[in-house]
Parts: sequence; structure tokens; C-alpha cells
Amino acid sequence: MSVPAREHQDAVALLAAEAGRARGGAGRLVLLRGATGTGRTTVLERAMADAAGHGMRVLNVHCCGTDHPGPLSTVLQLLCSAPEFVDLAVDPEEPDSAETLWRLLRGYAVSTPLLLAVDDVHLADPASRHWLALAARRIERLPVLLVVTERSQYDVDLPSPGITHALPPALIRTHTLPPLTRNSGVEMVSSARPDASPGWVGDCVRAGAASPLLLRALLEDLGGDAAETVPEVCAALYPGAYPAAVRWWLDNAGPLTREVARALAVLDERGRDLTGVHAGVGEHLDPAGLLAGVTGADPARVLGWVTAMTRLGLLRPDATGRLRYAHPLLRDAVLMAVPEQRRQAVHRAAAETLSRRGATSEAVARQLLQADAVGTPWALGALAGAAALTQRDGRLDAARAFLRRTLAEPISLGHRQRLLVDLGSLEYAGGRAATALPRLADALRLAEELLPSDAGAARAGVRAAVALGTALAGLERTVTSVELLTDVSGHVEDRPELADVLLSAAAVLGDRDDSVRPRAHAWLRALEERQPGRVGAAGRALLVRHAALTGRVSAQEAMERLRTLLAEPSDASAEPFLVGTAAAVAVWADQLDEAERLLESGLSAQSPASLHPMLDVLAEVRADLVAARGDLTAVLATDEVRSGGARDAGALAGDAHAIVALVEAGRVEEAARRAWAVSAGSTRDAWGQFRFRYAKGVLRMAEGDPAGALHDFLECGRRLPVRETVCPVVAPWRIAAIEAHLALGNRPEALALAEEEVRLARIWDTPRTTGRALNALAAVTGGRRGLTLADQAVALLRAAPAETELVAALITRGRLLVATGDAGAARHCLRDAAELAERLGAVRLRRQAEQALRDSGARRPVTARTGVPALTASERHVAGLAADGRTNGEIAAMLHVARRTVETHLTSTYRKLGIQKRVELRRVLEGQRGV
Repeated sequence: MSVPAREHQDAVALLAAEAGRARGGAGRLVLLRGATGTGRTTVLERAMADAAGHGMRVLNVHCCGTDHPGPLSTVLQLLCSAPEFVDLAVDPEEPDSAETLWRLLRGYAVSTPLLLAVDDVHLADPASRHWLALAARRIERLPVLLVVTERSQYDVDLPSPGITHALPPALIRTHTLPPLTRNSGVEMVSSARPDASPGWVGDCVRAGAASPLLLRALLEDLGGDAAETVPEVCAALYPGAYPAAVRWWLDNAGPLTREVARALAVLDERGRDLTGVHAGVGEHLDPAGLLAGVTGADPARVLGWVTAMTRLGLLRPDATGRLRYAHPLLRDAVLMAVPEQRRQAVHRAAAETLSRRGATSEAVARQLLQADAVGTPWALGALAGAAALTQRDGRLDAARAFLRRTLAEPISLGHRQRLLVDLGSLEYAGGRAATALPRLADALRLAEELLPSDAGAARAGVRAAVALGTALAGLERTVTSVELLTDVSGHVEDRPELADVLLSAAAVLGDRDDSVRPRAHAWLRALEERQPGRVGAAGRALLVRHAALTGRVSAQEAMERLRTLLAEPSDASAEPFLVGTAAAVAVWADQLDEAERLLESGLSAQSPASLHPMLDVLAEVRADLVAARGDLTAVLATDEVRSGGARDAGALAGDAHAIVALVEAGRVEEAARRAWAVSAGSTRDAWGQFRFRYAKGVLRMAEGDPAGALHDFLECGRRLPVRETVCPVVAPWRIAAIEAHLALGNRPEALALAEEEVRLARIWDTPRTTGRALNALAAVTGGRRGLTLADQAVALLRAAPAETELVAALITRGRLLVATGDAGAARHCLRDAAELAERLGAVRLRRQAEQALRDSGARRPVTARTGVPALTASERHVAGLAADGRTNGEIAAMLHVARRTVETHLTSTYRKLGIQKRVELRRVLEGQRGV
């Protein structure tokens, strides 16, 4: 016999008192109520043992709904538990049989007090329940205690009347057993496993769900094994007492309650959300509503059941407030009787309920992930919406899952073709090239099959070919990529706008591989020469870019051509090539605001997970644009954001810019670590490699190795002609090589490079390229002519967007002024250079300016311009507005300047004030006012 838990002592005491009262001749009915598993039977067995110990005779019966073949079967079983009535011959069909049984019982109780114990009276046959209720009215003056237990758990099914519903309250003593408290559960487990850890005990208590029945069954299954955690699946239990106890709990509930309980287990499987599902603006679909929709039950009854089960401890909200079973093991035990087909049906019903009640597409789609094909518009709409939302949010694993699930639906071939491209692109972005390539190839094949019947199949095929070609090039199979694109372009010769897209894609992808690049560009040039106008706007933009790199056009002419192309009507699929190419050339031409607008337009049209050649270009343009502004802090901040996530297609360009920025910021050791890491993981990207080679040379120069640096610079210059690139806009390798030659005493070589740089810079003809070329020539030439060249360089670079170039020119001019004997003018110039370098955070240039000042004989050192007094008028104005809570966009609109200008001012302000966050501005500025 089990020992009653602490919560049951009141019930034991009540029954003992009533038994004493019955022995004195005053009988009564005691109703012991409680949910399944709360210990009614255990308490009843204790009462029976106590009664027998005090000389009472005990008759008992345990009711079972399947064991009564006819009326009064429960009463007959009760009486036959006494030896005197074993051969009782009473026909329950006779009209007076109930009265006969009562007379027999009354005569039996006259000589000795009697305890009648009926367990689970709610399962007794109706005639027996009526007989027991009648007996309760007659035992008041007899030495008979009638104790019945009755299940009182709240069910979704409508309850049937209890045994006492027609009895006067005075005839009954009712006691309801509470669920176990946590302390009692801990006490039970600890007494059974004294050596168990607190974590294991707590796990057991949670799995027991405040039910003595479940807790004892679990301890029986676990035996002497006190592992660190309780298993989460019933398959790990033996001999299976716990799942049997859970099954008993479900069997004692009504059929609708079982459906709701199992539906909850299905929906809660793998920790899915029930309470946090958006059903509308600012609303949540409650779990009861969802369960009611899935099972067809009354929502009010389901809500009552959820409330009751939570109160009993079988359900509990998790840390986020979501409804869960008390322990995964309990959920798994409920799920054991639910086949996979039924689970899928539950998820489908849940999805339909959520859709009908206005839940978000993602909430609906998450249920569809676990359901079989639905084949309805609402399901396809939910999956499409969820895939788009999660892709936009950067949750690519979820987006992939939704697209894969959509492929399981009965959809048209055209829809399937588009999905395959989207899914293949996402899988490639997630590093799953092995599955991405077959999907993209299938998409291209489907488009070819659809060509005779689908007007949009050609465009769909081009999209698939571009994605597949991009993937192949990304896997360093550039030759295969370009051949594929050119081959597909031959199939759409009757659609020039589509052929232009394919040839443009081949040119962009081939640009990364020196073995392919000349052929890819040659195709475009030859086609334009043979059939003027045959190449579309995208291809012509690439030809303008090629002309710029080969030094055949000026910056102004290149931009005029590109602006004309941008103004022309063009096919939407060609737009990314046109916009991205124009943005790249605009950066080279120092049209940075225009480049930024084009870049934002190009990026907004592309998903980060798209497979498109221009994503590579746009990522590189983004890195080039930040570097072109000369803001070292912004370069490094952009690099930190980029390196915090997945490396994009422009990673090598970003690495090169970051290494140069670290060197300029005086962080040489950090730059060296970065360069080593990049070298270890470099790719065959020829375009990025020569830029990295230039950055590596800058690093070596800063490390005091001019010979090694010169090797890198010259190697960079050697590779560029192979790419037909002579314009000094991508990487100023000649400028850097001149500095290395001078450090090694190779003045003739430096002079030749400087004159060549000036010649090429004058072709491109922007203040930045011409100014820095003249500055290099001034440093090599020296004397009065060198000073004249330096003056020209400073004048030009004051109009250029990158102030670091101006600092270098001011240092050269200052040194030449010293050499010509004008020390006063030299010091003024060098102080300007040092202060500007300080403001920009260009530590290397500032040190050069300070050294040049010392060489000039200056006695007063340069004071670092920090703190509020160091702010310019514009910086102070912008900082004040930002401290007042204005956003960058609002400040830009108020001052009629570009947003980038505001960001530059704030970056400089943070550096001077020694702060990192916008919220610190007010404190620093107000502190200065109080001084």
C-alpha cells in the first residue's frame, strides 16, 4: 500500500474521524474528489486499512467502465467482496432487486460497523450510482460509512452529473484532493533516491507534473538510475510505467479532451509557439482558440481545460509565456498514440485556423512545414509570404525551409521553375553549393521546356542562367560559367534585351579571372562594332567602364556617357548591371554623392541572398566609396560590421581598404595580422588580388621594408596591364612605388613612374588623381619646380573629397619650403597638415608632419586638437543638433547637406571628444558650457 503524500493527510484525518463516527452508529457518505492521478485510490486504501484495524468490516469495489454487463453490477461486486454474499442470488432485472440488496446490507451492518469503499464511482453503472445515492439517505442512523471516490477533473467534454447531485448537503462530507506541491514532489523523489542531485530531482518533479500517479510511475521506470537529467522521450524508459500512467490519464478523460490534449502535444512538438502567434495588429491568437479550431471543440471549454491543466501542473508557461507541457517527457508520452498522419492533419488544421483568423503568413507557414501538401491558394500565399519575410530579415535557414515546403505543393511548372531559382540561390548563400547547383540546373531545364508554351519562359531562363553562372564563378569555375551564359544568349537572339543581360553577366563574371576576362569583353566590343545598337544599355555601360580603365576616356566623358545610358529606357533585368557599373565609375570619378545614390538603388533591388553578378560589384563599390571619402574611422567601422557577419563578394576589396586604413591609423601590428589572415584564405579573384597586393605593400612600407614594399607595388603594376588597366583610379600603385624607390635611393626610377602617373592622371582628369600625381612628381623633382608642382597639387586636392591626400601634399610642400629656405611658411603648412591629420585620425601622416616640423627647426610642438575647442563651427552645430535628439536624416534636411556629410562631422566629433556613443554628446557638450 502506498503512503499518502503530505497534501493528503487532511483527507486521511477526515476519513478516520468519519469512521469513528460510524462506529458510534452515525453513518455518512464521504465523497473523495480529485483529478486523475492525484491519489484518490491511495487515500481510500489507507482509510480501509485504518478501518479494519479498528474492527470495522470492509467491503470494497473498484469500478471500471467496461466491467458492468448489466444494472447493479457495481453493487453486486461490492457486496460479493464479503464471504457471506459470495453465493448471493439476486436477479438485478427484478423490480425489487435494489430493495432486496439494501435489506441484505442493512442486516449485515447490524452486528458490526461497516465501511463501504467504492473507488471511481463515476465509472459505475447508472443503477448502482442510484442505489448508492439512496443508501446515503438511509445510513444516517446505521454504523455504516460509505466512502466513494470520484474523478473531478475539468474536461472539454461536457460533464455528467455526479453521484451527489441530488443529495442534500447535510448527508455528505466532500473533500477534494489538491495536486502535489513542488516541495512534496521533491520529498517523494528524494526519499526514493537519496543520492540524486538537485537537478535530477527537479527534473523528475517537472516530469511528474504534480501528479503522484505519474511521479511514482516515473520513479519505477528510472529504477536505480539517477542520471544528470530525466529522458525527454519515452523510448528511454523501461518497463514503461510512466507512458502507461499517461495513457491511463488520457483514457479517463473524454474523447474530445483526448483530442485536445494530443493536438496540444503535436503543436508543442519541438518547442513550437502557441501563444506568441500574431493573429492581427497588436493581437495574439490564444492557445485555446487555436486548439478549438484544430479539434472543433467549444473554445470556452478548451480554455477551461487549459486553465485547469495549468492549475494542476500538467501544463505550464515557459519563460516567454508560451504554453507547454510540464516536461518534454510528458508531451512525448501524450504523443505516443498519435500516428504521423494524424500529426500532419493537426498541423494542417492549425495552419487553416491561423489563416482564417488573420495570423501572420509566417505563423501559418510554420504549421504547414509539418503538414502534407494542401494545394490551396491560402497555403501557397502563406508560404510565399513567410519566405519573403524571413529572407528580408536575413533568416535564411527559415526562408529555405519555407521554399522547400512550397515545392511539395501541387504547383505549375512555371511556379516551380521560379522557386527552384530562389531556393538554389538561398542554398548557395548558405554554403550548400552541392544542392544549389542541381536546383539551378533544373530551373534552367524547366525554362527551356516551357519555352514553346510560356511567354515568360525566356526571361525565367535568363534569370536561372545568370544565377547558375554566378554560382559556378563563385566556385572558381569561371570558364564554365561564361560558356554557359554565352551559350544561353544564343538561344535568345530574338530578344536582344535578354541577350544583353547574359553577355553583361558573362563580362562581369569573367572580369574576376584573367584567363577569361579578355574574351568576355571582346565579345561585347566585337558585337558592338559589328552591329551598332545590338548591345544594350548594360553592355554599353560595361564598355564605358572598360574604356575608363584602359585610359581612353576622361572621368567627365565617362560619367556623361553613363548618365545618358541611365536616362534611356532599359529592361528591368539589365538595370542592376547598368546601375552597378555607373556607381563604380562614379566613385573613380569622385562623384561620391551620385555614387552613393546609385549604390543604394542597386542594393535595394537585390536581396543579400540573391545569386547575381552585380552583388559582387556593389559590395566592392560600397567598400571603395567609404574609402574614397578618406574617413579612416568610417572605413574601419564598415569593416567591423562586414566582418561580423558572412563575408560578402567584395570581401577582398574590403580587406585591402581595412589594411590600408589600419596602417594610416597607426595600428600596424593589427594590419599585419589582418594581412596574414587574408593571405591564408585568399581566392583566385584576380581583381581583388592586385588590390590586396597593393595594401600588402603599404603595410610593408610602414614596417620599414621598402624593398619588400616595392616588390609588391611593382607586382601590382605588372598584373594590371594584363587586365588592360592603366588608369590610376583603382589602386595608386605608382604613387606608392615612388615613395619606396626614394627610400631606396632609386631617384631615376621614381621620376619615370611619377611622369607616367601624371600623364595618365591628366587623361582621367580628376582633382584627386591629378593632385596626388603632381604631389608625387614634386617629391621626386624637388627644388623650385618641385615646389611649384606641390602648390598645384595642394590647390587641386583642396577640391578633392579625400582629405588624407591633401595632408600628404601639405607635407610635401612643407618639406620643399624648408629646402628652399622659407622655414616660416613651411611650419605653417606643416602645422596645417598635422592638425588635419589629427582630425582625420591619420596617425601615420600626423607623425610624418610632426617629424617634418622638427626637421624645420620648429620649437613649438603640435598640440593635439581634442575636446570641444577642437570642433569646427560645422561640427559643433551638427553635434548640438544630434545631442538634442535629431536623427542624421533630420539634421541633413535642416542644414541642406548630404546625410553623409552629417555622418562625417559626427565621426570627427566623436574622435575629438573621445566618445563612442551618441548619447554621450549632451554630457560632454554641457560639461564644456559649465566650465
